[in-house]
Amino acid sequence: MVSNVSSYITIMVKKVLRENKTSIYINDNSFLPILFGENDSNLDKIEKLFNIHISISNNMLNILGDNEHTQRGKKLIEGLEECYHKGFTITGQSIEEAANILNTNPDSNLVKFFLEPIIHNYRHKPIIAKTAAQKEYIETIKRFDVIFSLGPAGTGKTYLAMAMAILYLQKQKVDRIILTRPVRETGEKLGFLPGTLSEKINPYLQPLYDALHDMVGSDMALTMIEKGAIEVAPLAFMRGRTLNDSFIILDEAQNTTQEQMKMFLTRIGQNSKAIITGDITQIDLTGGRESGLIEAIRILHDVPEIGFARLTHTDVVRHTIVKKIIKAYERLEKRNK
Repeated sequence: MVSNVSSYITIMVKKVLRENKTSIYINDNSFLPILFGENDSNLDKIEKLFNIHISISNNMLNILGDNEHTQRGKKLIEGLEECYHKGFTITGQSIEEAANILNTNPDSNLVKFFLEPIIHNYRHKPIIAKTAAQKEYIETIKRFDVIFSLGPAGTGKTYLAMAMAILYLQKQKVDRIILTRPVRETGEKLGFLPGTLSEKINPYLQPLYDALHDMVGSDMALTMIEKGAIEVAPLAFMRGRTLNDSFIILDEAQNTTQEQMKMFLTRIGQNSKAIITGDITQIDLTGGRESGLIEAIRILHDVPEIGFARLTHTDVVRHTIVKKIIKAYERLEKRNK
């Protein structure tokens, strides 16, 4: 019994020694209710995300927890306050995004993440990188002319590439945007589906249209397509062309054959930038054929002029449950291997 009590005391002493208290004084009273949220929902979220406890005395916030966690909590609150004073709208979602950024890279500057957007969409909403890996992805696009972007669904591979394409077009760094993806038949043959060729193919290209419409709006997207500033087409339509002065996005590249990938990569012309996105865990090729994306990564990984961006389930920006779903499938695949 004495031994158990002694062990318990030792554990509690170690716990107290590990814990740290840090404080922040909030000058602006208008920021506190925004930070706390309705019924303290934002405060509860911060405590759970960093495993800390926050109390307030007058305008002094006291943060208690492990030293590493309290410092991140402090940096989160200070960063959010600075963003708030610069006009940024703080929500429960933005708090989760900020926490994810700091958990990935504690040295991140939240103001740069939230207030230096890639572009503003047609609703004047800033399009930003929401994780450290997404931020690195943007920097990779700036540095290289050919970029392979790999990661699961929902990590922003295509969406952020689209934002950068719009930016380059707006700044007149390119003359046009070309959006393409392989048309991979799943279940029904295209020839047996009703409608014209365009009507048959458009459903395969819809995700690209969705991202485009979210950036510039449906009316502007239609105008840009009619004027030739933006082209959306199946990968097969790229054969025989030389794509100069273009920002090209090849989406769903895991479903390209080896021949298609080689064909695409050799279409890239002068003053062009190409981003190849794909999720190698969702390959729909049949007949045991190797993905052109996997082959390209294998043979081009040591070419210094080619950039690689790798996103994981921690970069998923859809519903939070999507991260858990992807992680569960990753565990299953590891066990199967």
